[in-house]
This record gives sequence, structure tokens and C-alpha cells, in this order.
Amino acid sequence: MKTRTHASVEVGETLPDLDIETTATIVAGGALASRDYTPVHHDKSAAQAQGLPDIFMNILTTKGFVGRYVTDWAGPDSFLQNVKLKLGGPNLPGHLLKVRGEVTGKSDEAIEIQVTGQNPYGNHVTATVRVALPQ
Repeated sequence: MKTRTHASVEVGETLPDLDIETTATIVAGGALASRDYTPVHHDKSAAQAQGLPDIFMNILTTKGFVGRYVTDWAGPDSFLQNVKLKLGGPNLPGHLLKVRGEVTGKSDEAIEIQVTGQNPYGNHVTATVRVALPQ
């Protein structure tokens, strides 16, 4: 994995696409790994009782994928300073989550990246990520 440098990044640059095939294992495993034992994330009947067709991804798993997306691009010497995100529609098993990003700002301290994750419901997540890169 290549390490990006602060000087090599330009505002308007797009990050490589990341497509994630959402599975029940990812949804339930992500919830359990983040100690979120809410039944709607691992029990289909509980999710259906809430009006959804299946279990759905929790916010911490989504945030993990957003962080991974940026650090995969930025490299191992990067440092996530801040992640602000908003969830939209749910992400269910069988959905293809299409994660996309663009550099929207650059200061002396950090790079700002706008990230979206879309699925059949539209935007599952929109996020703004500040990442520090080596000079």
C-alpha cells in the first residue's frame, strides 16, 4: 500500500471506488464486533417487526467502512482526525454499497474528504472525513 503525502493531494481529486457486497455475516458480525447487541442487527424477525425486510447494518460498522475507505486511499502513515457522518436509508444483506469519495478541502493540517455510500435506497451514508497525511 502506497502512502500518500499531503503535497500530492489536490482538491477535486476523486478516490477509487469501493463496492461492498453486504451480507448477513457482515451486518451481524459488525454489530457484534462493536458490541451492539440490538436484535435488529442480527435477528431477521426483530428487524421485520420494525418494518424492514431483513437485518440492517449498524452505524459503527458503517463508520468503520468509511474509515477503511479513506485509509486504504491515504496509506498506513495517515491519521483520521475526524469523521462526521449521517445515515440515510438502511443497508441490508444483498445490497451493493457503493462507496465514493472526493477531496473537498486542504489546509496545512489536513485533507477533507466527502464520502458517500449508496445502495438501492439511495444514500446510506454521507460523511466528511479529515485525514492528516505525512508532509
